[in-house]
Amino acid sequence: MTDVVVVESPAKAKTINKYLGDNFIVLASFGHVRDLPPKDGSVRPDENFAMDWQTDERGAKQMATIAKAVKNAGTLYLATDPDREGEAISWHVRAALEEKNLLRGKNVQRVTFNEITKSAVQTAMANPRELDQPLIDAYMARRALDYLVGFTLSPVLWRKLPGSRSAGRVQSVALRLICEREAEIEVFKSREYWSITGSFATPRNAAFSARLTHLEGRKLDQFDLDNAEKAHAARDLVAKTAFAVRSVERKKAKRNPPAPFTTSTLQQEASRKIGMSAQSTMRAAQQLYEGVDLGGETVGLITYMRTDGVTMASEAITAIRAMIGDSYGARYLPEKPRVYTSKAKNAQEAHEAIRPTDVSRTPESMARHLSGEQMRLYELVWKRAVASQMQSAELDQVVVDLTDSTSRTVLRANGSIIAFEGFLKLYTEGRDDTKTDDDEGRVLPAMNEGESVSTRNVEADQHFTQPPPRFSEASLVKRMEEIGIGRPSTYASILGVLRDRNYVRLDARRFIPEDRGRLVTAFLTSFFERYVDTDFTATLEEQLDDISDGRADWHDIMAAFWRDFSAAVAQTKDLKISDVIDALDEDLGSHFFPGREDGADPRQCTACGTGRLGLRLGKFGAFIGCSNYPTCQFTRRLVAEDGGEGETLKEGMKSLGQDPETGEEVTVRRGPYGLYIQRGEADPDNKKIKPKRTTIPKGLEGDKLTLDKALGLLSLPRKLGLHPETGDMIEAGLGRFGPYVKMGAIFGTLDADDDVLTVGLNRAIDSLAKKMASIRTLGAHPKDGEAVMIRKGRFGPYVQHGQVVANLAKGQSMDDVSLEEALALLLEKGKPLKAKGKATRKSSSKASPSDSSADKAAPKKKATAKTASTKKPDAKKAESPRKKSETATTKTKTTKKSAEAQTTDGDDIF
Repeated sequence: MTDVVVVESPAKAKTINKYLGDNFIVLASFGHVRDLPPKDGSVRPDENFAMDWQTDERGAKQMATIAKAVKNAGTLYLATDPDREGEAISWHVRAALEEKNLLRGKNVQRVTFNEITKSAVQTAMANPRELDQPLIDAYMARRALDYLVGFTLSPVLWRKLPGSRSAGRVQSVALRLICEREAEIEVFKSREYWSITGSFATPRNAAFSARLTHLEGRKLDQFDLDNAEKAHAARDLVAKTAFAVRSVERKKAKRNPPAPFTTSTLQQEASRKIGMSAQSTMRAAQQLYEGVDLGGETVGLITYMRTDGVTMASEAITAIRAMIGDSYGARYLPEKPRVYTSKAKNAQEAHEAIRPTDVSRTPESMARHLSGEQMRLYELVWKRAVASQMQSAELDQVVVDLTDSTSRTVLRANGSIIAFEGFLKLYTEGRDDTKTDDDEGRVLPAMNEGESVSTRNVEADQHFTQPPPRFSEASLVKRMEEIGIGRPSTYASILGVLRDRNYVRLDARRFIPEDRGRLVTAFLTSFFERYVDTDFTATLEEQLDDISDGRADWHDIMAAFWRDFSAAVAQTKDLKISDVIDALDEDLGSHFFPGREDGADPRQCTACGTGRLGLRLGKFGAFIGCSNYPTCQFTRRLVAEDGGEGETLKEGMKSLGQDPETGEEVTVRRGPYGLYIQRGEADPDNKKIKPKRTTIPKGLEGDKLTLDKALGLLSLPRKLGLHPETGDMIEAGLGRFGPYVKMGAIFGTLDADDDVLTVGLNRAIDSLAKKMASIRTLGAHPKDGEAVMIRKGRFGPYVQHGQVVANLAKGQSMDDVSLEEALALLLEKGKPLKAKGKATRKSSSKASPSDSSADKAAPKKKATAKTASTKKPDAKKAESPRKKSETATTKTKTTKKSAEAQTTDGDDIF
């Protein structure tokens, strides 16, 4: 009888199966096999936080495989990862099998190993244990917490802050850190200051430099020399003064090696030194942990990579110390092994630090087995682990003070040299900033107290204070760890979600908040300040850790949180959109309306000149609008669709001139969806008459648009000529998906760089030919003579006549359908033609790109099926989204947006 072992990944399963032999079947769960259904009611606070679980298609497939194997097994070993998530996966596997009554009479054991090596796996299998219920309870608490926050707070955002995505627990605090840092940078006022540096020579003509520290008996502060006049006066004084050595101070200093890697420090150092993102780092680390092929044998090269412990196993330390003595000599080996403790807040040191599984596998010997990323990361882990057990570096530091005869003016020279490199021979820790220690590595010449020095040159250098730097991935992870929010398994997913939601972007490897992210943060800090407070979040993390350690009941923690949180959400029930606008406008006013160099009011409308610009909320999100609406219809989007700075048109409306044929004015306007062209104005007496509008092609800047170009776009579609084979007219136009060509009911897509105004007949025929290759014409319909065709669709072939479509039977080929069969399929649709040339009421969901000549730039009223392809957009809606900006709310469906309120890995989502 074989035993079954369940691990998380197939790569790990294959390796472990080789270690255990034929008496074991090792299967992968592929991560979690169950999760909370993405709908309301999956967690029920009123029922002591009871939860419903569901198995998705992939999980069901894996559980079926596991269940089949377990039927004939004597023992089930649950060998998922050695952390909270791994414990939860094992619990889910056991629970799912228990529901099927497959574990009756079976022995179920939990085994964990920190490294995937043969000895580690066999040792773990020989020492099984029961599932850790406190860890499972901690998982339940975090999962319930994240679900309730997502499904409770996110709908509030959707209703009260249209255009926002979702909110969560840890990511919201991380986003707040990024946004507050950006706000600090925006309000930062640079200050000028100067430094005085002199070049000197000893009596033996050895050169060195020193900086002015005391002037006329007073120690200089940073801003004492705050202008050129003061600096030059100090420079001139130093230049004409004779100096001598007053004191020479020498001391020795030690620099200790850093601890071996934890998850966060690995992510930080990988970002600093090799430019890897947190997600890339964890992906490569996972591969090194699960194992690589070393000449036919798959071996794990590093220990488990989700940890905040800094200790190493005693056997690993012994092996590392032996290697140091053999490779570097006894001087580089401390007398005793080094012992480290974590300085991170709320650190749980249940696991080892990240280290090589076998220190004898040097990076050089592993290079041919690893990819580029794997190699760089393994080298980092190996060097850090070895360096952590090496001798400290020793530095000789020298401080020399020069004074005048009265000792009222003092200059100081600093220098330090590495007397013994110690661990620095192998590893130097990276830095988050780019500043370097000017004195490190500087060697000062020999000097004696009382001897005179000669002045060669004195310079005054101007400086300006710099704002605090934006967070990099490394510095943000470090900050989150310092304040105690998040856990090792969540850092990578937190940073990834912030980018995926378009709340932030990375520029030069630094986080910059998008306007959308700043709006969400401002909203949460205004109305849910407690739940994006770093202290509150860190305290909650401590409570969740208490559950992991068995010191608290997870139901009690959840009840206390839910009582206050649900009350806070309930208070926003009657929150008016105008209240939201006022709060956000006050909080972000300086960001959206920065001061002008000419001193003019930054909120003055640039279109009408008299209105006041302010933040507004529309159906599709926030925008800037004028107080003189509807007289002035200036609007400005906050966030461009492509994440850029938005359109280049600076005014709400720009006149291009008059149409020479109609005399109507042609203008470029800004709607809530972007820029569009309009000819003429709406008729106030006849609202059915709409002005002609069209979109501006992507890549064409509104403020560079000419009248000729605009008239050409307004004249679309344009006739190109007759097809040489069919004799049908070919037209070119611009639709919602870009430029296209059309012949009858056949549409061909043009490339983005094709100019719809100049594209020729040959190019159009070529585009249509590609489309016609997937179309078969069966003949004319007997009622109206229009063609009946078979087309290839996304979901299979279908018959089309005009606007009526009918799918072919599953497995039926396009080549096997006759005209008679096609007519029968069309008749079954039950939509007989009313008259020749009239469209039926039922229209295909696969609308052609020509169904509208004006795209999203000019928003439309909901068209009926009869007029969907011809009705023009409403003028007022196109010109401004503000008509309902004070009262509009967005109807939200949980089934539609639930994915944004669910977690897939780690603690919570945004």
